[in-house]
Amino acid sequence: MAESLVRFGRAICGDWHQAKQYEWYLSNAMGGYASGTLAGCLTRRYHGLLIQPLNQVLDRHLLWAKADATLWLDGQAFPLFSNAWSEHTIEPSGYINIESFHLDGRLPVWHFAIQGVRLEYRIWMSRSQALSWVGVKLLDKGNAKELKLTWDLLINYRDHHSQMNHDGFIVNTKIIHPQQLQIAYNEQQQLVLGCCGGEIQPESQWIKHFYLETEQQRGLASYDNHLKIAKATVLLNENDRWLGVYGGLEAPECDDIQLSLSHAQQYQKHLLHNNDENDPHTINPRAINALILAADDFIFKRLLPDGREGYSIIAGYPWFGDWGRDTMIALPGLTLGTGKTDMAWDILRSYALFIDRGMLPNMFPESDGEARYNTVDAALWYIVATYHTYCSQANKTQLQHLFPALASIITHYTQGTRYGIKLDDDGLLMAGENKEQLTWMDAKIGDWVVTPRHGKPVEVNALWYNVLNMMAFFAEQLDEPEKQVRYQKLAQHCYQGMQRFVRSKEGLEGGLYDVLDGPQGNDASIRPNQLFALSLPWLCIEPDQAEQVLSEIKQHLLTSYGLRSLAPSDPAYRPVYQGGVQSRDSAYHQGTVWGWLLGHFAMADYQLYHNQAQALSYLSPLFDHLQDAGLGSLSEIFDADPPHHARGTPLQAWTVACTLQAWQHIHNKALIG
Repeated sequence: MAESLVRFGRAICGDWHQAKQYEWYLSNAMGGYASGTLAGCLTRRYHGLLIQPLNQVLDRHLLWAKADATLWLDGQAFPLFSNAWSEHTIEPSGYINIESFHLDGRLPVWHFAIQGVRLEYRIWMSRSQALSWVGVKLLDKGNAKELKLTWDLLINYRDHHSQMNHDGFIVNTKIIHPQQLQIAYNEQQQLVLGCCGGEIQPESQWIKHFYLETEQQRGLASYDNHLKIAKATVLLNENDRWLGVYGGLEAPECDDIQLSLSHAQQYQKHLLHNNDENDPHTINPRAINALILAADDFIFKRLLPDGREGYSIIAGYPWFGDWGRDTMIALPGLTLGTGKTDMAWDILRSYALFIDRGMLPNMFPESDGEARYNTVDAALWYIVATYHTYCSQANKTQLQHLFPALASIITHYTQGTRYGIKLDDDGLLMAGENKEQLTWMDAKIGDWVVTPRHGKPVEVNALWYNVLNMMAFFAEQLDEPEKQVRYQKLAQHCYQGMQRFVRSKEGLEGGLYDVLDGPQGNDASIRPNQLFALSLPWLCIEPDQAEQVLSEIKQHLLTSYGLRSLAPSDPAYRPVYQGGVQSRDSAYHQGTVWGWLLGHFAMADYQLYHNQAQALSYLSPLFDHLQDAGLGSLSEIFDADPPHHARGTPLQAWTVACTLQAWQHIHNKALIG
């Protein structure tokens, strides 16, 4: 692995207010994850060493909460962890013993230095197995005569969106052997805890009132309780020997902790095999490597309606599931941008099973329930994702398999489907009825749709124009001339209709209307949705008009980390995304900066001006952001006003994907000339 992009010394690690802000995340390709902070404390309900689906596709439960480590140096205790009990009560303060922290790819690594003793400490997850590991290695014994490390192992059994009341569950603990315990929650669910190179002893004590600062900031319940179930002990006698603990739904086939770590490291090297750091054309290779590794976090296996396993994409960690729109927007960057074209085809085939009345699900329930189809653009993004996949790998067999599903989307959208989605006489798509939110600006508080955008949204019709051209291209590839001509005629009609969005044609300055023919007429709000008339493969307007659009976006919406969702001059503009659920959701698309849009802005800029250095320069601040918030990954949203604090999910699929897609698109286009 190359030198880590993310690295902090004592100045950060030893500062409580900074160390608790930085978060690490791991995933296991099964919908499970682990997460925590640099300081070793909990600040979210979503922090834990094993958070795993149990019965449904994404009914994720917190099972293994913490492994609180203490170094015993000649009988004196030195905690290596931290806990917060209130806003001002920190006990213990193990973060002060951290000498450095870095990411080995995605794997968090701490170095501790205490009275001449130095330790390396790591956390990782097994691939495609519900199993997490915590390892320690002695680097320098110093002058210590006796060294040992103990872990207090804390468990839970709750949905990852909730908190646990103390005494909230009862378990039966069984000693399998001195190195392994079996924790039975009920007849169906169990957790296996083990110690590599030492012993583990059962205990039972509720530890109450862990303070979750980030949840308090989000206006949510801010305390949690965990059950201390065991204590593990290892003796630290040999340098460079890994010892540790593990926890999972099943015991590992082999409890060789060194081998497990080696597998995790080798997997990361495999992910990077297509990215040549020695390529003289490669710009910011460490940042691109980080994005390639971050992209892998979002891809997981899900059970399909036909009973087989397929792949899907988690929209963001820690609280999002797999959403249709997010999956299709993110697919090119997460798969094609990382050498996983076969996986892209698999995802497309999987989602074809869910197409109904020409529509793709907006979201799948995390437990029992029907998929929801309240989205106008997910099915259009599905065709865009298919186009990019085919351009990456011209597999006509795969295209032939998907073509009927693609054609059904066009047919249903043309004739009319759910939620008032239909083709109007001007060649444009219209959508929206009642109190449904159908575009990506989908915040809803009770019955209040914050940005309904009913009518003819600009990005929906930019997508419509592009997918019609894509369908004509597909028909040509599959030797379907009649269908090719039909799609071309629909595209030409749509292009004519798209000219209605140009505000200058009605004597107004600037770019494009956000929505045409809405309940209150045409909406001239300055929003980033007009960007997609420029960033998609087929330009929807004339080049001089496109320059005006980009200029307006640059003047009013462009920030270092993405585009504002509304211009600051608008009376509805919200400069900060904070507070309780209602406060945050009402600001979600009313100014809040969205990181995924920056990649599309860079691609639009390159498409108009063909200046590689200029287009790529817009992405650089997001490369810097890899060292903030969710370490080694990119956040969902940012405050609208400077300094643009990161908000929302610390790991967001389409922010990572669109940034990676834009970098590779611009880089490759410039090489071709």
